[in-house]
Amino acid sequence: MFASGQVAAQDWKGSLNSAQLEAVTAADGPVLVIAGAGTGKTWTLACRVAHLIEQGVPPERILLLTFSRRAAREMLSRAGRLVDQNRTGKVWGGTFHAIANRLLRLYGRPIGLAPDFSPNIPVASASKTSWTTTICCSTGGCWASHQQVH
Repeated sequence: MFASGQVAAQDWKGSLNSAQLEAVTAADGPVLVIAGAGTGKTWTLACRVAHLIEQGVPPERILLLTFSRRAAREMLSRAGRLVDQNRTGKVWGGTFHAIANRLLRLYGRPIGLAPDFSPNIPVASASKTSWTTTICCSTGGCWASHQQVH
């Protein structure tokens, strides 16, 4: 597609096609980017992070989720080249699993999880009883529902 390293920080908007620019500058709220390999998803999401920060969104209020650690690191690194690296360091970015792990460590006490829990605990017991946990987060905080399933 293009080498994002060759794009000047002040000219990143000019490096995007119309669909990418639409995703980057979409109104407040979540944006889901689905596209094939080599179409510029990583660059588009890095630009979205930079755009949100430039618009005054506190970096710690931005959640960037992806499927691989490499992609998460690359998106945050590219965003850091567009805006102050110290600000992008506060973005909640990572894989779905890493972010879920972080949320459970921060908000898991109400469901009996200590911050140093091990994620390798089996879900089902010998009695064929298992538990399901639902964690919901909003701007008002997070809460959990923990119920037994037979």
